[in-house]
Amino acid sequence: MNQNKQSKIRSVLKSIAWVLLVQFLLINISGSFYGYKLTYFYDSPSQPTIMATKNIFLKTWRLFTGPHFYKSTIEEVPHLPYETVHLTTSNRLILEGWYIPVDSSKGTVVLVHGMSQNKSMLLSEAYEFMYLGFNVMLIDLRAHGNSNGNISTIGFLESEDVKLAYDYVAGKGERNIILYGESLGATVITKAIYDYDLSPSRIILEMPFEKLEKLFGKRGAMLGFPQEPFGWLVTFWASIERGFNAFKVNTSKYAEKIKCPVLLEYGALDKTIPTEDTHSIFKHIASNNKKLVEYEKADHEFFLNKDPMKWRKEIEDFLR
Repeated sequence: MNQNKQSKIRSVLKSIAWVLLVQFLLINISGSFYGYKLTYFYDSPSQPTIMATKNIFLKTWRLFTGPHFYKSTIEEVPHLPYETVHLTTSNRLILEGWYIPVDSSKGTVVLVHGMSQNKSMLLSEAYEFMYLGFNVMLIDLRAHGNSNGNISTIGFLESEDVKLAYDYVAGKGERNIILYGESLGATVITKAIYDYDLSPSRIILEMPFEKLEKLFGKRGAMLGFPQEPFGWLVTFWASIERGFNAFKVNTSKYAEKIKCPVLLEYGALDKTIPTEDTHSIFKHIASNNKKLVEYEKADHEFFLNKDPMKWRKEIEDFLR
């Protein structure tokens, strides 16, 4: 009897072990899919793809393998005279930018867009800076808009893109260079200063994320996964697939090299970037001249659209 009982126990434990092993493998396979797809932007299809389906197996497969993200298309160009600029990265990608001058400028503002966006989506902000008397330079990060590439390292390598735009403006003899970044763009600007010792006159950061693991975890939660271990798994696989240590992305660390005046803005209702992360970044900014502004009714969105009067006042006061 004892032998029979022990045999049954071993059989049950073996079955549990196999189930756990299969689950472990499936979770990692799914994590590798998401690590790939959250860092890859497909070229926009010529015909719109219809994603809706009632097939439960197809729905499950799509959830398991992750969604497709497409490069956003330029739907608007400046309505003022502008110059199209092409910059070349160290791995031979061509980045596209727009340089828009004004008469008797006070300086130049370089604008950097957010994740899955492009430079045309910051034209409203660009016009505001031009109204205040500044030239503007808008750049498509790699794998975005009209720039080359499909792979995004979510800020790790994109710091070079900001440096190229900065150097282009500096090459025109500009000494008063202001960097403005929204979401991913804000994180990229912070890392560019850390990586290349850039010396802008001022920087304006809106909704930067602190760590990639948290950002991926939030993305997973929006898709219906538990924030952890989804965030860790996707960060792990993205690191392997893209050849960089995504766990080392840390905007708070990068902020320790910022010495110029800083305006940091965030939305109190932001579901993507936790408020404590924003406060951590602000705390680590080395500059003594820094200001933190909260938009009480804003989520992860364009503050100029959400609260134009407040945005204009904060920007004008900061630049004055």
